Amino acid sequence: MARVGVDVGGTNTDLVLEADHGVYFHKVASTPQDQSEGVIKGLSELCEQAQVKPDEIELIVHGTTVATNITLEHNGAEVGMITTRNFRDILHIGRHKRPHNFSLHFDVPWQSRALVKRRNRIPVTERIMPPTGEVETPLNENEVLEAVALFKKRGIESVVIGFLFSFLNDSHERQARAIVEQEMPGVFVCTSSDVANVLREYERFSTAAMNAFVGPSTSFYLSNLQGKLSSEGFRANLRVMQSNGSISTIEASSRRAVNMLMSGPAGGVIGGKSEGLWSGSENIITVDIGGTSADISTIPGGQIKIMNARDSYISGHPILVPMIDLVTIGAGGGSIAYVDSAGGFHVGPRSAGADPGPACYGLGGEEPTVTDAQVVLGRLDADKMLGGDLLLDEELARRAVENKIARPLGVSVTDAALGVIKVINSNMALAIRSNSVARGVDPREFSLMPFGGAGPLHGVALAEAVSAKNVIVPVAPGITAAMGLLQTDMQYEHARSLIRSLSEVSADTIERMNTLVSDLVAECRKDLENDGVPVARQQFQRIAECRYHGQGFELRADIPEGEVTQANMPNIVTGFHAQHRLDYGYAFEDGEVELITIRVIGMERVTPLKVSSLDEAGGSTVEDALLYHRETVFDDGRAVQTPRYDRDRLRAGHTLTGPSIVIQHNSTILIPPGYVAHTGVFGNLTIERSN
Repeated sequence: MARVGVDVGGTNTDLVLEADHGVYFHKVASTPQDQSEGVIKGLSELCEQAQVKPDEIELIVHGTTVATNITLEHNGAEVGMITTRNFRDILHIGRHKRPHNFSLHFDVPWQSRALVKRRNRIPVTERIMPPTGEVETPLNENEVLEAVALFKKRGIESVVIGFLFSFLNDSHERQARAIVEQEMPGVFVCTSSDVANVLREYERFSTAAMNAFVGPSTSFYLSNLQGKLSSEGFRANLRVMQSNGSISTIEASSRRAVNMLMSGPAGGVIGGKSEGLWSGSENIITVDIGGTSADISTIPGGQIKIMNARDSYISGHPILVPMIDLVTIGAGGGSIAYVDSAGGFHVGPRSAGADPGPACYGLGGEEPTVTDAQVVLGRLDADKMLGGDLLLDEELARRAVENKIARPLGVSVTDAALGVIKVINSNMALAIRSNSVARGVDPREFSLMPFGGAGPLHGVALAEAVSAKNVIVPVAPGITAAMGLLQTDMQYEHARSLIRSLSEVSADTIERMNTLVSDLVAECRKDLENDGVPVARQQFQRIAECRYHGQGFELRADIPEGEVTQANMPNIVTGFHAQHRLDYGYAFEDGEVELITIRVIGMERVTPLKVSSLDEAGGSTVEDALLYHRETVFDDGRAVQTPRYDRDRLRAGHTLTGPSIVIQHNSTILIPPGYVAHTGVFGNLTIERSN
């Protein structure tokens, strides 16, 4: 039997297939109008390459940008909201924060690009009261019916229900949901307590509204993909990558589409972590550079970090779901370079995407891109892209750079192309620092891992810019995110708010914590059993989300195994102090610590991807991998006859001296002068200064 990872990017769709007889990689152009077309095409070609029949595949893990693209393009469903009377404007007011504190010119996305139009936010009479969740005012069902009638009249496609304090008692939300489902059969419906059952009304409502906004299109895409797979003879279980680095079923992903917003980038971080461990490095900065964007994440000590709730924003909207801590910027091979009306030189965030793509693709694109600049500089050989499957037109690339950049700026074509590379590298270096230095992480203690189709061309320059220890290029850079999909655990998360002081713990607090943990474990266990996971393979992680009294947001601390007691309660507090010190550089050891939320993660560990080790170099030399020499321009402007090496012919122990270029089907690796690359046991290339 076999399993497949499929990662859809803005430009390319990457695939990896693991079978008993080996691991196979493939890459096809993405189909933005319908991502499933590129997925099916890639799967069919990969099966043919690996000599595997479609019905022999038992698992397909899918990373997709469908939900992400909806938020970026703001083309989601027309959403109606039913909420507590007098609180319809929570989504408009937000936290009353300025997106940019010191700017007089800014956009307020939760107002200018509202997930739910004000006229479609309908208040109804009901009230739940803290701190116990008692019902003060029953839900007025007639008002709910009136709201539903209005939604039907306005052609509402999706309904979100969010009531005040529903995280304490969700009976009114469930009651309203039943009415909506009865009166509007087939409409997408979700409640705030089902999507994010934690305190903070604004963030909870925003998360639920985003789920309703992306839910209809996302669920349609997933069901459509599943149908196409079935018609093509694929009988595999289809799983979807989640923002927190786990995988989930089609059904669960359709209900909680908001959990998929970072589906695409998450696989890359997991793949980067695994590649780092294979190379013997636990401190990794991953830089996933595709055609459209660059995704950057810092992994200290081999531990993937979950983003703090205060930083969890998508397209300007706060989202209270667990996400891998990463930064995404519009920087990739397809990023368009241009000179604005004032003479300013920019690269990105606009991208040429897969259609028409860079000018050198010959598909009608006329704007110069980063890929075009690489071709002009001789760093990408026109006849070697995707192993020769994608022929590039060097003349079209040169013409685009000359017409759009060189002439307006009055510089040579070579200098213009170098400028494109330097600007995009500067943009990415700034993002790397924001995810490392700005958070107290010293890049000098980390290896920089560039991957994605474009990553290894920029790796050394980025490592120089941020003073990283060295560069580690994965065995299949262009497919690393897809490889990460096959190393991802099945996970379900459930959370419940419980506000208690942990500095002076009462017997009631301990009893309540144990009850909540037990309830949440039971919910996770039910999800895992429904997905066919046997009890013996189920694992549970218990987390306390805590803060110092008066703080605005929480950090995570592990809850010890077994029952919570007076004896082990200090372990939670100590864990919180340690996490606070790690994130902020200090801790208030004598400060009052508050418990805010209890979270339980139920999981099934997956079997790691089996990557074969390389043969030892033995009597062979690196010259056995030599292909030819071609002129290449490096960052100092010098043009050097540079050897090309076939990565498939490299053996463990081979050393390459820069300047060199290593070519493989899914990527190209640039080793500048003054650097040397060592081939590792599993084929990873470690690049470092030669002096």
